[in-house]
Amino acid sequence: MKYILVSGGVISGVGKGIITSSIGLLLKYCGLEVTAIKIDPYLNIDAGTFSPYEHGEVFVLNDGGEVDLDLGNYERFLDVQLHRDNNITTGKIYKQVIERERRGDYLGKTVQVVPHITDAIQQWIERIALNPVSEAQKTPDICIIELGGTIGDIEGMPFVESFRQFQFKVGLQNFCNIHVTLVPQPNSTGEQKTKPTQNSIRQLRGLGLSPDIVMCRSQQPLAESVKNKISNFCHVPPEQVICVHDCSSIYHVPALIADQNLVGYLCNRLQLPISVNMDDVLLDWRNLALSYDRFDDQVTIALVGKYTMLKDSYISVFKALKHAAFACGRQANIFCVEADHLEPEMKIEDPVKYHKAWEQLCQCSGVLVPGGFGKRGIEGKILAAEWARVNRKPYLGVCLGLQVAVIEFSRNVIGWKDAHSTEFEPATTNPVIIDMPEHNPGDLGGTMRLGSRTTIFKTDCETSILRKLYDDKEKVSERHRHRYEVNPTVVSQLEEKGMIFVGHDEEKQRMEIMELRDHPYFVGAQFHPEYLTRPLKPSPPYFGLVLAACGSTPNKILSSHARVWKNRGWRMSQTAA
Repeated sequence: MKYILVSGGVISGVGKGIITSSIGLLLKYCGLEVTAIKIDPYLNIDAGTFSPYEHGEVFVLNDGGEVDLDLGNYERFLDVQLHRDNNITTGKIYKQVIERERRGDYLGKTVQVVPHITDAIQQWIERIALNPVSEAQKTPDICIIELGGTIGDIEGMPFVESFRQFQFKVGLQNFCNIHVTLVPQPNSTGEQKTKPTQNSIRQLRGLGLSPDIVMCRSQQPLAESVKNKISNFCHVPPEQVICVHDCSSIYHVPALIADQNLVGYLCNRLQLPISVNMDDVLLDWRNLALSYDRFDDQVTIALVGKYTMLKDSYISVFKALKHAAFACGRQANIFCVEADHLEPEMKIEDPVKYHKAWEQLCQCSGVLVPGGFGKRGIEGKILAAEWARVNRKPYLGVCLGLQVAVIEFSRNVIGWKDAHSTEFEPATTNPVIIDMPEHNPGDLGGTMRLGSRTTIFKTDCETSILRKLYDDKEKVSERHRHRYEVNPTVVSQLEEKGMIFVGHDEEKQRMEIMELRDHPYFVGAQFHPEYLTRPLKPSPPYFGLVLAACGSTPNKILSSHARVWKNRGWRMSQTAA
């Protein structure tokens, strides 16, 4: 087994996740089985209880693991399915060690950070690195490990010490350290500054790790003199200083680092049994990146949410929309609309925000209401669903987005004026959305309906547009993250008025997919289809939304689907053409 550690310096959020994903993509293109691990040095057990403003969205895996959003990048780039243990946190490690101590596994010894915590980290990595993550179920050849945070952070010290020991344990020929730093370029001088990189690498070396490759993030390509200076002061040959400057899209990054002979170096450094022409290997990926830049036509979608101040809160939704737009030959222009700005109270409190929010909504060709929690903004989301229904605008509701569409329909079509979700109004006399017990009460973390679940299409709904978009399959598996669902007792009344639930769970109790009759595209999904989107395989519900927003009727949507991607394994070169 070969290991690549990706560490970061100077600042957090420097782009380690995309760089890790890009390295994995290159090695996978070379025929290697690749897995990835993300280390987050916080004490939380997982990301499940985070506010989206803390670390962005919570990404959900097939096994129900609530993990860091970088694992979503890994899955999308590598087209693999990771496990909850591929996300290591300080909380998980300490919990495991404390449980061992309580069982007496340490035979009365004093339990310390070194060696007990550091040993637990190394054992975890070696165990998870062997887990198959591809459909072939082969043991990975190489494991890429991203160490979150910044070198020097006190909470990351046990992990750095673990890797200091680990490099000797597995052998230096099986371990490589790539250090990602920032090379700032102040506007006052316009000069690229290397001092932060020098200090970061000096600190890394002081902790016992010596970088094999220095990846420099910068606004502009590094000047040759700057690269030589970093090489000279950081004791790294110039060819091992790689520039990763800002690009028009993240899909340029794999080719950018491949053109600087990263793969050739890794082959020699880790003795990898590959010999490939990277120009041939990356032809399809270059076409993808260039195509993203070439499209002039746009499709405008309004994302009505409550965490829109931080785009990472909806990163998978953004990716799903962009992948779907790419398949349609368009650029996705996404307007983020704060849900509570649509509410009548905002008209009095801040008329400018109110009118701007409605202006953005009315300018869009399609509406997306994503998942979320809490009462704030819920009435604004209901108003957005009503606007899309009444004005026959394409609408996709995901998780809570389906629920608000049901609430709106119940109020304004059926006439249940106080219809609501018991999540927000426990005493409502018309609870159309209720808590469907499947989770453990009490704790918040890991207690929802999580992970991959099967959705079965009803046999009498063969005209379902979403079923056609799913290649006319009888059942599909998608990932869930929720506690509340459509009340089964009101389904028949909703369907009498034209809101049809075309998909349900295996027990026929949980409503999974909703479609509105006599509407160009009004769809809701209780699951989160964005978690399985891929650059070359867009999520079917999002693909349908974008096609409808481009002006396609249901019949045109299905014919476009059949033409563009009859087989969901289509190659990039076919799409780019």
